[in-house]
Amino acid sequence: MDKQTVTIYDVAREARVSMATVSRVVNGNANVKSETKDKVKAVIDRLGYRPNAVARGLASRRTTTIGVVIPDVTNHYFAELARGIDDVAAMYHYQIILANSDESNDKEVQVMENLLSKQVDGIIFMGNFVNDAIRDEFKKADVPVVLAGLLDDHEAQPSVNIAYRSAMNDTTTRLLKAGHKDIAFITGDLNHFMNKEHRLLGYQDALATYDIPYDEQLVFQGNYDYQSGYELSQAVKSSKVTAAVVANDEMAAGLVNGLTDANVKVPEEFEIITSNDSKVTVITRPQLSSITQPIYDIGAVAMRMLTKLMNHEEPAINNIVLPHGYIERDSTKKSV
Repeated sequence: MDKQTVTIYDVAREARVSMATVSRVVNGNANVKSETKDKVKAVIDRLGYRPNAVARGLASRRTTTIGVVIPDVTNHYFAELARGIDDVAAMYHYQIILANSDESNDKEVQVMENLLSKQVDGIIFMGNFVNDAIRDEFKKADVPVVLAGLLDDHEAQPSVNIAYRSAMNDTTTRLLKAGHKDIAFITGDLNHFMNKEHRLLGYQDALATYDIPYDEQLVFQGNYDYQSGYELSQAVKSSKVTAAVVANDEMAAGLVNGLTDANVKVPEEFEIITSNDSKVTVITRPQLSSITQPIYDIGAVAMRMLTKLMNHEEPAINNIVLPHGYIERDSTKKSV
C-alpha cells in the first residue's frame, strides 16, 4: 500500500477497531486499553500511517503551527531568538514556519499574509521596526501576535525585550568613566522607535549625567549588518571620537575590522562596546565587549507567552522586560 494514501480508515480496518479509537491513540488519549493501543500502534508502524495535520487542523480549527517572522535568518541575534522559540514550541507540540522578511516593509506584509493564509495558530514577530502597514496586519489577524526583541510605540502587542534605554545608558557610562568624552553612537535608522526613543535616549542620559553636550555629529546611522559597520569605520576614524557604543553586533564587527584595516589599534587607541552579545562577539579579533542579554530566553519567553494567549489565558504582564548585564572582552581596556 502506498504510504502517501494510507488513511485512518485503513488503520482502523487492519486493527479491527473504530476510527475513533485510532484517533484517540494518535492523539495520546489515555482512555484506550494498553493492548488495543499496542495493536493500533503496530498497524500504524506497519502501514507507515502519518496523520494529516491539515485535516486535523480543519477539524479542530487548530493547526498546531506557529508563524515566526524573522528579518534576517543569517543574523546571529535573530537566529538565537528563533532557537529559543523553536525549543519551547517543541515542548508544547507546535511546529514553526520560519519566514524571512529580508528587513523589507513590503515583504513583511506579504509574509504576514502568507502565514495567516496557512491558518497558523499564532505569530511571533521579530524585526527592527513596526510601521502602520504591519500594525494593520496585526489588527486583521484573528490569532495572537507576540513581538520578540522588538518594541512598538503603540504597545498594542505583547512583547518580550530588555530595557534598551537603561542598557545603552550603562554602556555609555562605562566609556565615560574610562575618560572618553567624544563617544560615537552607531545604530540603525533613527526613525525606528527602539533606536530613537530608547537606545539614543540612553546614550543621551549618560552624556547629561557627565555634563557633556549631545552632538548629533557623533551619531552614525547604517544598516544592521557587517558591511554597513565596515563602511562607517572611515567616517568614524575621520571624526574626533575615541570610542563607540554600537547597537548591533554585526555592525560592531564591521567597525572593528574597518578600524583595524585603517591601522587604528583597538582598544589602545579606540574602544568599542556592542549590544547583543551574540556569537559574533567572540569570533572577532579583538573579541567585543558587550551588553549581555538573554537572547535565547527572549525567544523562549515569547513563545511561552504565545501558548498562553492561544489558550485564551491573559498574561500576567503584557510587556515582559528581562535583565541585561555586561561582559568585558578585548575591545575595551581592562577595568582597574
